[in-house]
Amino acid sequence: MKNTPLGRRDFLRYASAAGLILPSSFALGQDATVDADTRFGRVRGRRLNGVNVFKGIPYGASTAGENRFMPPQDPAPWREYREAFEYGPAAPQSNPQSGRQQDGKESEDCLMLNVWTRGINDGGKRPVMFWCHGGGFRSLSGSSPLYDGTNLALRGDVVTVTLNHRLNVLGFTHLGDVDSDFASSGTVGMQDIVQALKWVRDNIENFGGDPNRVMIFGESGGGRKVATLLAMPEAKGLFHAAVIESGATLRLPMKEQAHALGERLLQELDISPGNVRRIQQVPLATLMSAYFAVSTTAAEAGGGAFAPTMEEEIIPFHPFWPDASPVNPDVPLIVGANRTEMTYFAADADFAMDEATMRNRIAGIVGEENVESVVDVYREANPDARPSEIYFLVFSDQRYVMPSIRIAERRSALNAAPVYIYYLAWRSPANGARIMSPHTLDIPLIFDNVSRSRLTAGSSLAQMLADRVSDTIINFARTGDPNVGKLPQWAPYDERSRATMVLNDRSEVVNDPLASRREIMQAILQI
Repeated sequence: MKNTPLGRRDFLRYASAAGLILPSSFALGQDATVDADTRFGRVRGRRLNGVNVFKGIPYGASTAGENRFMPPQDPAPWREYREAFEYGPAAPQSNPQSGRQQDGKESEDCLMLNVWTRGINDGGKRPVMFWCHGGGFRSLSGSSPLYDGTNLALRGDVVTVTLNHRLNVLGFTHLGDVDSDFASSGTVGMQDIVQALKWVRDNIENFGGDPNRVMIFGESGGGRKVATLLAMPEAKGLFHAAVIESGATLRLPMKEQAHALGERLLQELDISPGNVRRIQQVPLATLMSAYFAVSTTAAEAGGGAFAPTMEEEIIPFHPFWPDASPVNPDVPLIVGANRTEMTYFAADADFAMDEATMRNRIAGIVGEENVESVVDVYREANPDARPSEIYFLVFSDQRYVMPSIRIAERRSALNAAPVYIYYLAWRSPANGARIMSPHTLDIPLIFDNVSRSRLTAGSSLAQMLADRVSDTIINFARTGDPNVGKLPQWAPYDERSRATMVLNDRSEVVNDPLASRREIMQAILQI
């Protein structure tokens, strides 16, 4: 029975047939407690239906006070045990003027992670799937029900880790050119993630995991974090495979832009450049209000956002600009995007767009001089598409699909580890199916959590696709090869064949499936 991924119903059926007498707590689905050791102290989690779940384990100290804008520090050790029953607080991210917190409880003491595993100290050496949450570099947390790792543990006998880390102004304010004491303040949010990866390296064996088989993966902003980790020397050796889902980022803000944002923040807080340390004592609500004020002004002026900053030591390379970063060439990579990413963000009126509105919107993406040729190419490739769909395809290609292809091109040019690319074309039945293949659709398929997402809940076809996709990603975490036999043989990407896994009810590998769109959009976008 060891390491056999039986679901709860199958296990109960097996136990009954075998005449086994199970504890009433298991039969009723109740939980028991389970302990595990970390470098900093013992944690107590819950065991439910064969999966051990630990939530809110500290991997770093509080980032308030003198630790604000500073690299992460280890947490203080604790005696006896620490309860790990509930998710830890999210990073501060809400506007105090709104009167509510965006993602539940928020705190500067947010460097905490969560673990799902079937084994504790059993020598299991399970692959570790380390999830970076979405929300750009601004918001959200690793505590979403969509990220629950129970089904991954049951399906593939893997260890899943999710985490919270510093975001927005607290994670990515570049002050190093104002005061050298803050030399790396523009990257501390990414340094937090590296700190969590080091925690995995040092502790995950106690949770039945293998520190030498860690796969980092993430969607949207989480994909951008994965891309950034690939360019960080400090992260080298801490992960062994990577997946970028709908989160293509080719380049990061330069110091000049980040420095200007930091100066504006100091001005908003009435802090002189010679007294930068005072920013560590500013009340959190005051700091967050200043951040929202500066962000709004910067957005209106096209002046950038609080995001990881290029720094010589921490992030010396753009992830994929003008070439792929040379830092982690031996890490196999999967990258991809969804067919109509931008329907996720669309208003109702966007789905009833007429021809003139569609062309006007596309002009804003590709330029007035390119509208006719772009629409012609997309119409020829999608002859039955309505104006709204043409617009969503162009917009989605510009924001997600074409940058993902560029990543595959530049990564494969390293001639090192293989890179695989996918294109999710499966259509969600949500909203009368008009939403098509939106942003976030891949998350429930990979986590095998289709019942938890409004995009996939109640769809037997979604569950069938999740069965294939989830096992594929699990095998990639286990071996660095996505091929497990449930999808067609997936060949690595190169610029000669451009092999692409097109995910649908009937998935297939197609060479250069978006050829005409790729050729015209890459020439226009010059990415």
